[in-house]
Amino acid sequence: MLQLRPTCEHCNCALPPASTEARICSYECTFCASCVDTVLHNVCPNCGGGFQPRPVRPAHNLKGGNFLGKDPASTTVKHRPVDVAAHEAFTAAIRTIPPEQR
Repeated sequence: MLQLRPTCEHCNCALPPASTEARICSYECTFCASCVDTVLHNVCPNCGGGFQPRPVRPAHNLKGGNFLGKDPASTTVKHRPVDVAAHEAFTAAIRTIPPEQR
């Protein structure tokens, strides 16, 4: 189950459970759309994969008890600002390769 982390790992901006600005990689590294587009160039600094919009978990019990009330979002903040210069060097050769081909 997705953790729904509460903030962007780079800029620490709030990403509440219903945020449509949250982006995750396949390891659930969580960043805001702005950082993914302008700083990370759609390359996860932790694994090299790409990002997708994070799904929104229903706030209300619509079916089978699958909702935020039963499975709340994480409150653990992972604030690990990216070393921008090191990330630029890391992504230089791979940022033009689509994530599904990396």
